[in-house]
Amino acid sequence: MEIPVFCSHSEMVDIDTIVPNPRNPNHHPDRQLELLSKIIRTQGWRNPIVISKRSGFVTKGHGRLAAAKLLGLTHVPVDFQEYDNEASEWADMVADNRIAELAEADNDALRDIIAELDGQIDLDLTGFTGNDLAQLMNPDEEEPPPGTGDEADLGDTTDINAENQYGVIVMCESEAAQEKAYTSLTALGYKCKVVAV
Repeated sequence: MEIPVFCSHSEMVDIDTIVPNPRNPNHHPDRQLELLSKIIRTQGWRNPIVISKRSGFVTKGHGRLAAAKLLGLTHVPVDFQEYDNEASEWADMVADNRIAELAEADNDALRDIIAELDGQIDLDLTGFTGNDLAQLMNPDEEEPPPGTGDEADLGDTTDINAENQYGVIVMCESEAAQEKAYTSLTALGYKCKVVAV
């Protein structure tokens, strides 16, 4: 798969030679990586992976690296950067994520932009999920308490009888994780139903 590169970078690097920082405090859930890989596949590379010349570790772009692996890419754009010492390298790694967290969105302006984009592109490319978009676009609507939604929201409820049956709901971060859990549990002999809650 060829992904166009639109960002400045030092060189294209074999993904198998890239070493994430083992002390990176940020973890990337499956849903985030699925969205990020979709954005990279659709939009191309808009930011490189940053690697320290001093240590050889990734300082910025751990999520982009994981998304690239999810896409099965063999080479990624890397920007090699100088750091005076270990402390400045780690501080840059931590600040890269923390500074973004400190931003405050103007939700009215954001709603206007999303409304303009609706129908023009897949709104997943904004990084918002369906539920996030619904909450953003309709902020005055309260979410119903769990278990009070329409029966249709539960998917296929055929053969589900609440009397004399016991069940466990397994919450999954993605459809891929749901499919894996379903396959594993049915292989163990459990009778499973796939529902959306």
